[in-house]
Amino acid sequence: MLKNHRSRSAGSGDKAAKILCCKGTQAMSVARQDETAKSFWEPGQYRRTVKRIDDGHRLCNELLSCFQERARIEKQYAQKLTSWSQKWKTLIDKGAQYGTVEKAWHAFMTAADKLSELHLEVQNHLSAVDSERVKQWQKEAFHKQLIGGFKESRDAQDEFHKAQKPWLKKLKEVELAKHSYHSACKEERTVRTRENNGRADQSMSPDQLHKLQEHVQRSSQEVQKCHERYEKALAELNKYNPKYMEDMEQVFDSCQDFEKKRLRFFKEILLEFHKHIDLSTSNSFQTIYRDLYQTIASAKEEEDLQWWQNTHGPGMAMNWPQFEEWVPEANRAINRKEKSSQGMEEVTLTNIIPSSNTVPLSPPGDSGFKDYSSDWSDDDSPRRFVLTLSTEDDVKVAMVRVRALYDYAGQEADELSFSAGQELTKIGEEDEQGWCKGQLDNGQSGLYPANYAVLVNS
Repeated sequence: MLKNHRSRSAGSGDKAAKILCCKGTQAMSVARQDETAKSFWEPGQYRRTVKRIDDGHRLCNELLSCFQERARIEKQYAQKLTSWSQKWKTLIDKGAQYGTVEKAWHAFMTAADKLSELHLEVQNHLSAVDSERVKQWQKEAFHKQLIGGFKESRDAQDEFHKAQKPWLKKLKEVELAKHSYHSACKEERTVRTRENNGRADQSMSPDQLHKLQEHVQRSSQEVQKCHERYEKALAELNKYNPKYMEDMEQVFDSCQDFEKKRLRFFKEILLEFHKHIDLSTSNSFQTIYRDLYQTIASAKEEEDLQWWQNTHGPGMAMNWPQFEEWVPEANRAINRKEKSSQGMEEVTLTNIIPSSNTVPLSPPGDSGFKDYSSDWSDDDSPRRFVLTLSTEDDVKVAMVRVRALYDYAGQEADELSFSAGQELTKIGEEDEQGWCKGQLDNGQSGLYPANYAVLVNS
């Protein structure tokens, strides 16, 4: 029972709290309504119109913040589109898709890049062009004062105060007359009450009763005078009301004109924002998606299947096995695969064959060399050597000086490493796989890609 009682008490308390809360909210709402319900013509109520001028300046700042934030969103979206495009371009290029469908897939990346550029243009318009326009208008419309506030709101405040001042003076006279009249009425009622009580009191003397009656008479006369002053003050106030209304409306119209300019400017700049944000009306935007659609629509599965058949299927060319005559080993071109399996063939300089533009590889008189210095040429043509490989057939190979076009780092032990611009001696012709034999100036021999070097004076 006690528990139930406590529960009911708690429930009642919560209900009462809710009721009080509701009443408090209603009271606040009524207070706000009373505040906003005060007439513009009442003393000081023109301050709401003056405050609107200050609000206009703040609204310019809020408009700037609003669309600068949108500009940042546009920029972030453009950056994300670009990142997305770069990522998937790489994945598609390395992926298994091929043919016209691959082109259609790639078209989305191309469209994303172009769309990114459009959104960057939107960002530039919002953050630079339009924002600067708002700042410039705000600077021209509002002029800050050294003591704080804006000249426009201060001028409006002064004009309203000037227009209301004479009317306030007359209103004050009315209020004073009203207070005097009400006080006189109150005093008269008090005195009459005393007189009535005195007549009922048998102990009161006639002189005292006479004094009360005189007091009542004087109070009645005072009430009449206050009444006349009150009506006169009201009449003067009402007589001045048209002038007061005319002066107040004149200042108010000036404030309205100022606000009209702000509202009109806001409408214009919002239309500019709309024009820059609405990409659906942009020819570039329409072109992006028109081209994307056409690229996707042009994808042909039959063409892709035919390409695959010709490139990776039965349509590929084939060197069918045929009868081959035996060829001596020394006469075969150097094969990259055979090179890697058999190792580097030892090259020895066994003989120099006379040829134009030839030079000895070692001083005359050495074993195995014959001096051909009389045949040397001073022209700029590349020096050439002829050597014979120490094979069974002593095949003769031309030797020339070449210069490296690019850096190359040997991937295997039998490959040379060199830097761009470095010279070396080519001691073997290019094989079927594009490799040449060469010798560095330090005597190291090995293979290098033929397209990595050119003749010294070529």
